[in-house]
Formats: sequence, C-alpha cells, structure tokens
Amino acid sequence: MNSQKNNVLLKIKNLKMYFPINKGLLRRKVGDVKAVDDVSFNIRENETLGLVGESGCGKTTTGRCILRLYTPTSGNIIFNGKDIASMPERQIRPLRRHMGAIFQDPYGSLNPRQTARTIVSMPLKIHGLLKKQELRSRVTELFNLVGLDSSMMDRVPHEFSGGQRQRLGIARALASNPSLIVCDEPISALDVSIQAQIINLLEELQKNLGLTYLFIAHDLSVVQHISDRVAVMYLGRIVEIASSKELYQNPMHPYTKALLSAVPVPNPVIEKDRVRIILKGEVPSPAHPPIGCHFHPRCEIATQACRQDKPLLHNVGNDHEVACFRV
Repeated sequence: MNSQKNNVLLKIKNLKMYFPINKGLLRRKVGDVKAVDDVSFNIRENETLGLVGESGCGKTTTGRCILRLYTPTSGNIIFNGKDIASMPERQIRPLRRHMGAIFQDPYGSLNPRQTARTIVSMPLKIHGLLKKQELRSRVTELFNLVGLDSSMMDRVPHEFSGGQRQRLGIARALASNPSLIVCDEPISALDVSIQAQIINLLEELQKNLGLTYLFIAHDLSVVQHISDRVAVMYLGRIVEIASSKELYQNPMHPYTKALLSAVPVPNPVIEKDRVRIILKGEVPSPAHPPIGCHFHPRCEIATQACRQDKPLLHNVGNDHEVACFRV
C-alpha cells in the first residue's frame, strides 16, 4: 500500500444512477431502479480506495459511471479537475486515455477472435498515441510489464490460462498510460493460487507507475490487503469510509460489523471466541428502497429516526466517516 497524498485525483459528489422501469405496450415509465443513490467520495493520487458490499449494492455501476460507460442521472464526477458527469462524448474521449479498466471476467472481456497483440494495442490505436512501427515495441514492453512472454503475442485468448488472460486485460488497461484504473472484481473469477499473484502484480505496477486504483470487490480480506482506504456500500449508498486499518479494527456501522464478522480469522483462538452477526431478512430491492436509512429493516439498533430520515456521512475523527444516527 502507498502513503496517501493530499492531491485529489477523483472527486465524486452526490452521484446518482437511476435506471427507468418501463411497463406496458407504450413502455410507460412506472419507477426507477436506484442503483447508485447519492454517493460521494474522493480518491487521492497514488491511492487505492476499496469499494465493498454485497452483490447488487451498486459497486460496479459506480465504477461504470466513473468511466462514463453510463451517463449518470445527476451528480458530479470531477476527474483531474474536470467534471465529466454530463460532458459530451467527443470531449470525454481525450480524457478517457487517462482512465483504464480491469474487468471481472478475463475471458468475457477479451475478444476471442483477436490476437493478444491486437487486444493490447487497441487503446493505442483508438487514441492515436503511437505510429504503426512503434506499436510492436510498446506491446512487447506491456507484455513484459505484466509478466507475459512476448512470444505469446499472436495467440488468441483461449490459448491462455485464466491468470494469463487477466494479465492480458491488465496490459490493455495500462496501454495508454492511465493515471486511474477501475478494477472491477479483477480476481474473483480466478483460482485462489492465482489471486495472490495478480494482487502482487497490481501493487507492484502501482508502485512503479504511480497508479491510482478504485478496487471494487466483495472479498473483504483482499480489500484489506490492497487498499489504503475502504468505502462500504449498501443498497446504492456509502455507509462507512475510513482507512483500511481503522475500518477493520474499529468498524462502526452495523452493516460493516456484520460484513467483517463473516471474514474468517487465521487464528483458532480468536476465531473460537468471535461472535458471528447474522443479518435478518433480505437486501431490499433498489426499485423500492426503504424510506430513511436503507439498512433499517435489517438493523438491530434502528430507531424511529432511522425509519424516517436519511443519515448523512459524518466524520467521527481519525478521517473515519459513518452514515448512522446511532454512532
């Protein structure tokens, strides 16, 4: 992990991403799926921010809004001092070369008909960064950077193993020299033995190239290892954000406590005495989120205020922010 810097590279303010629900022959709008519902956070240069939460909480949608694969319903995405949230496509394109993405499925995110050389060089061609004769040496450099043999350039994706395919995806993300990389569950589809190699590679690349990561995952032990700070997401909202060490040693939101209680500790003495917090009920639908705090139907300490009003993130000291009336 890297020491934090004060220069903010990415600032997210009140980000909302609603998907319309249409019904009937006339496709009349009858509601919204509130995938991301008023999210705010910053990522500093050379920092890794981990974004965690259950499946369907809006983590991936947040990442896709940042990359402007989705146009947000409202809010600000300030990248390198420019608000790209509602920027037209022609203005975003020059900025996109400064962003990269590593996707969850290393096979599904690679074109099965293209060679590894074509896949990795694609961002360079799209952004017109190098002349044709310079492409080969740059692709060779990228292969070496991610630990792949350059003799494999003319292979197609099915000739690579899962770990090698993810390395190929990382090489493609690095091609245009981005400053920010959105890592969307980059190791969840890989064998456990390969996961550590990919995490170590990402850390090494960050150290050598000065990269900034948004690391989206649901595996809290991995996030603890790689992240400088961690944001916990529940049903489209950030409920807690703090430094990795602070969050894991002193979780404050009831949802964060429940998540962390499920992470096994490699110490039988500590593990024997730990209390597992079992949450009641199911995650509500983002199409019909609860009024007030989204977590209140499953919370043991909820009060009437939790059922009526939305708790805002507030600083409880030590750069630790929590959205809970009971903290």
